[in-house]
Amino acid sequence: MKHGVIVPVQPDEAEREVSAAQRVSVWVRTHWKFVLVVVAPTLLVAGYYYLVAADQYRSEAHFIVKSGERGASSGGGFGAILGLGGAPSESASDVASVSDYLQSHDVVSAVNRRINLVDVFRRPEADVLSRLKVGDPTPETLLKYFRSRVNIRQDRDTGITDVTVTTFRPGDSYAIAQLLLSLGEQRVNAMNARSYQGAVASAKRQLIEAEDVIAGIQSQITRFRQTSADIDPQSTGQAQIKLVSDANGKLSAARAQLAAMGAAISHSSPQYVALSRTVRSLEVEASRQSGRLAGNSSAMPKSLGQYEDLRVRQEYAGKNYEAAAANLQKAQDDARRQQLYVVRVVNPNMPVKALFPERAKAVLTVFFALLLTYSISWLIAAGVREHEA
Repeated sequence: MKHGVIVPVQPDEAEREVSAAQRVSVWVRTHWKFVLVVVAPTLLVAGYYYLVAADQYRSEAHFIVKSGERGASSGGGFGAILGLGGAPSESASDVASVSDYLQSHDVVSAVNRRINLVDVFRRPEADVLSRLKVGDPTPETLLKYFRSRVNIRQDRDTGITDVTVTTFRPGDSYAIAQLLLSLGEQRVNAMNARSYQGAVASAKRQLIEAEDVIAGIQSQITRFRQTSADIDPQSTGQAQIKLVSDANGKLSAARAQLAAMGAAISHSSPQYVALSRTVRSLEVEASRQSGRLAGNSSAMPKSLGQYEDLRVRQEYAGKNYEAAAANLQKAQDDARRQQLYVVRVVNPNMPVKALFPERAKAVLTVFFALLLTYSISWLIAAGVREHEA
């Protein structure tokens, strides 16, 4: 005591102050459940993402599959993207088939032949959790890992298909994205070829059949002309008709003259006898010409009928050929209009910055999820203790 004032004894500074390490130790012992459930797992996740996880680079591309025919369209779709208004006329199944193909065994095999996917997915810088686990994977394992690294998403509203490729090197992502677009274009071209051949093949067969029919009829006409020694039986028949008509005309005139002469002079006169002979000669000639036209052994009705039958068949075959040719042209035009085309909206980019893993986002997500779980568990336990008390 000094001047009547009591001065408390000051403890030693080392004894008064507890070190930070001791306070942390006390806090950990006191809240060991929180540390075990929340802090420790969060530190493990943070250690993995910040110390172990490899950088991953993403290349992205967009494309649409459109048809050359734009007639039947209604709201939205590729037409809206191209500023044309209306929906695309190509079927959704054709577009979806391209997206499905890009994540198929066929594409993985094709890409693996050009780019060694096992080497790409097992780069030295890849961490053990992200890389392809085995060096000699089965096709199914490689396909499964490929699908985890390559995402194909089709927007049904816009018709745009997004292709994203994530690997451990920028060049790998870019090369795979470029190759996928090329394979998609090749697939569409193959679909077009099959569709074109299927649509046109039937029309071509009909045209070939029509050509064969015309050629066969033309051969029959040629043989008929050679056999009958008559190039144009129709013209020959017309000429024969004219001969019959002329002979009958002369015969009628001679008979009229003979009748007039018989009324004026004696039938025994030399003039009348001579004209009578002329009339008989004309009768014989008219009968002979009429016989050739309509009935005896030298008649031509049979040959003319055969020729007319061939001509009718030739005209009918010609019309069939014209119809088949028009049908083929229409089938070709329709097939061209319905062909599909891959239009690159956005070409693959060469990544510069690693977008993955999203370290801070992952750590915070784990922390808050564990914190929420711990809080709920603590509340439940507190409620149980209060109920028991």
